Amino acid sequence: MKNYYIIDFDSTFTQVEALDELARISLEQHPEKETIYQEIERLTNLAMEGKISFRESLSGRVQLLQANKTHLAKLVTYLKKKVSKSFSRNKEFFKAHSDTAWIVSGGFKEFITPVVSAYHIKKENIYANTFKFDAEGNIIGYDENNPLSEEGGKVKLLRQLNINGNIFGIGDGYSDFQLKESGLIEKFYAFTENIARQSVTDRADHIAPSFDEFLYVNDLPRAISYPKNRILCLIVGEVPEIAVHILKRDGFSIRTKSTLEDKYVKDIGLLLLGPNEQLEDEVLARADKLKTIGYLGDTKGKISKEICNEKGIVVFDDKKNKKRNAEFIPRRMADFINHGDTDQSRNFPNLILPKLTRAHRLLHIHQNVPGVMAQINQIYAKHQINIYSQFLMTRGSIGYAVTDIEAAYDKTLLKDLKQVDNTIKFRILYK
Repeated sequence: MKNYYIIDFDSTFTQVEALDELARISLEQHPEKETIYQEIERLTNLAMEGKISFRESLSGRVQLLQANKTHLAKLVTYLKKKVSKSFSRNKEFFKAHSDTAWIVSGGFKEFITPVVSAYHIKKENIYANTFKFDAEGNIIGYDENNPLSEEGGKVKLLRQLNINGNIFGIGDGYSDFQLKESGLIEKFYAFTENIARQSVTDRADHIAPSFDEFLYVNDLPRAISYPKNRILCLIVGEVPEIAVHILKRDGFSIRTKSTLEDKYVKDIGLLLLGPNEQLEDEVLARADKLKTIGYLGDTKGKISKEICNEKGIVVFDDKKNKKRNAEFIPRRMADFINHGDTDQSRNFPNLILPKLTRAHRLLHIHQNVPGVMAQINQIYAKHQINIYSQFLMTRGSIGYAVTDIEAAYDKTLLKDLKQVDNTIKFRILYK
């Protein structure tokens, strides 16, 4: 049986609620625009939380719009810039699954179709409402015979379609959860990249902070190797808000604490420490998932460089107490996680890597002893790997080899690379 992917549009495929944005365009010159905006948003949220019927919400919002076709053209231009980031970077998934990736929305085809068509989603696989217009092109209503205009419309539509396959639903609202409640779909994924509604997340089979997360848990092709929402970034001490914002915006799961609590040690992937914070050796030795540390101060006497090297942890610090480093250091940390860059690291070879395009990047951290690269390249030869580029730098006890390869390869390659003598850490990147 085929797998089908039923995806919501508003606040899922796009970052915004399209009718709310249409109101901002159509009512721009209206003297009571703020009052009307608030009422439209209120009706949207009540329906998304399941507190009023969808039809009641839809009718109320359309009546308040005072919009026409010229406003719709402006809305489409705006929405194309507001596609959710994790959907935007996974365009290739939709190309590969153009027959089974569907948009099912209580929104309107007039603005949905021109936005999602650029993502290889077929017009026949877009299910949504349609507006009614008068002779001057003003919106005067919608097709009330469309099941998607009714309460429980998505359930009614899927029953009519009678799809022969396994269906997975992705959305942010109550109407999406109703699909799971109906028994028509295998699993419901609450999409929270843009908004998290507790009435929905409490009932979901799985919470997906990004589309990458959905693709990862279902072992589907994706633009990035590992969802950043699964990487825990712990921030400890007096760290400026701008530093927190940079890492949060990049998609990492953020925890901010005044002290380093023992319960987080084994799970943290990134650690950002404020000035004068002390990282005890026994704590650092237990941080097996830790990939990089940022320190807003001089790490000398505060963090063991030797233990970091033994565990393959890249350290970025602020020896000269520059104001800009509250932004610079978290960006360096993110660049290491995202691209493998170690530029201006305190303990690793300083390597600036080219942009990764249509390849997989394999990061091999090892002890700087003779023969390691020979072993690595023998493995690539054994697996007949097409290498696009390769970089090796050493610093003290650390060797850092980065190899960009063609994306098609047997996964036993990765296992073999991890077993190379003197390997400290191995990681794969693609995006």
